[in-house]
This record gives sequence, structure tokens and C-alpha cells, in this order.
Amino acid sequence: MVQDQLRERYGDEVADEFDASVDAMPLISWAAYGYRVRKGEKALKSITYVEVKNEKDEVIKKIKRTVNLFHRRQVQKAI
Repeated sequence: MVQDQLRERYGDEVADEFDASVDAMPLISWAAYGYRVRKGEKALKSITYVEVKNEKDEVIKKIKRTVNLFHRRQVQKAI
């Protein structure tokens, strides 16, 4: 999903080199590393599932959540 959005915005080279573990993070994570999102950039949309567990630590349901991510090309070091 994110890789398709990258391909559309930045081309095949960026999409093919995409590594989800280091190249895309939510805004708050980039801020923690001292980066800020460049003016005019729009978030990449992704989906994750949050597990709800009971007292016995058993998964009773999964909730679908939309996550807004930013690629490393969309951020710059904060001043």
C-alpha cells in the first residue's frame, strides 16, 4: 500500500528501495529523532491492526486503524 503510493509520487527507484522499518514513520517518531515534515508534504496512508486482549492475554478481536506515515524524503532536520 505505502510502496504503491511512493511509486506514484517519487517513481520506481524510491519504491523499489523502500524499507518499511526505517524509511517511513509517523510524525511523532520523526520528531523524536529531530526531524520535521517539509512544508506541503502529504502523509502516506497505511493500515495496521490493534489487538484487543482479555485478562488471560488472549486476543478477542482486532481493530483496523489507519496510520499516517511520512517517508524520509518528506522530512528534514529540524533547526
